[in-house]
Amino acid sequence: MEPLTNPITIAVAAYQGINPFHLSIPHTVFSNVLNQNGSPRFRVITCALEENQIESAMGFSITTQYGIEGFQQADIIMVPSWHRIDIAPPEEFIDVLKQANRQGVKIVGLCLGAFVLAKAGLLNGKAATTHWKWANAFSLRYPEVELRAAELYIDEGNILTSAGMAAAIDCCLHMLRQICGAEIANQVARQMVVAPHRQGGQAQFIEIPLPVSRQDDRISQVLNWAAQHPELPHSIDSLAQKGALSRRTFTRHVRQTTGTTVMQWLLNQRIAKAQRMLESGHHSMEKIATESGFNTVASLRQHFTKALNISPSSYRKQFKIKADQSPSK
Repeated sequence: MEPLTNPITIAVAAYQGINPFHLSIPHTVFSNVLNQNGSPRFRVITCALEENQIESAMGFSITTQYGIEGFQQADIIMVPSWHRIDIAPPEEFIDVLKQANRQGVKIVGLCLGAFVLAKAGLLNGKAATTHWKWANAFSLRYPEVELRAAELYIDEGNILTSAGMAAAIDCCLHMLRQICGAEIANQVARQMVVAPHRQGGQAQFIEIPLPVSRQDDRISQVLNWAAQHPELPHSIDSLAQKGALSRRTFTRHVRQTTGTTVMQWLLNQRIAKAQRMLESGHHSMEKIATESGFNTVASLRQHFTKALNISPSSYRKQFKIKADQSPSK
């Protein structure tokens, strides 16, 4: 039986005028994830930076259970965007972030939340990203930060930043994948009906979810079948034939559905299968190569490393370390 563990506490900062969508992203991604024994893996709390009654940008009020003192119990602190770049965060919150950083708490700035982390000095000498519209303003204001405006999100260990709304989801799914593995992250992505992931920085933990379509959608049926059998010698023609479609029609619809080519999508699914098998830590490299459709260990290593910038053996080692760790609180 899986040992009982305390959930990982994620404290989300709330401020006057917050966009409810920004606030909802961490809750949506993390709140319903369970351990194998049915206990919650995460505890997501909302902490008001000033008064507990928040007036949202959408015209309704949000009452929070916690004030700024709630951050003291956090394993992860998230700043889901910010009012405007010309509004300074409260000094008390800046002090909270600095203290949390010294204690090794993971701190995440989603969208304009990167400005708050930079104001606290947490991004000095590090790489970061933010919403493209405010990238120039960020660079001018914080020249000591290496801004990578083209990235969807950037993981600097205990400090993460992301671009706009959709990229905030990407960043949270990346974190979920680090903590819980590919299978759980993919399940959550499916539930959210997330579009295929746009490639960005730190790609090694990203898995492209399958498209969610109507039950009778032939393209969806073929892709789901192919994803369940990545070890078979699929070709564009064989998959098109299975869907009773011409090669041209099939390739056009696959690109429309997945945002990529047939063979690139299939490669992504084979890499995802290899990731899941590596995370279990129980399979030989030969078995993983065969069952994920790469046939040889050399081919697995070549494609895996090229796509994710990490070797299969190093990837497995990382997840073995994570499996041996338990939450600190």
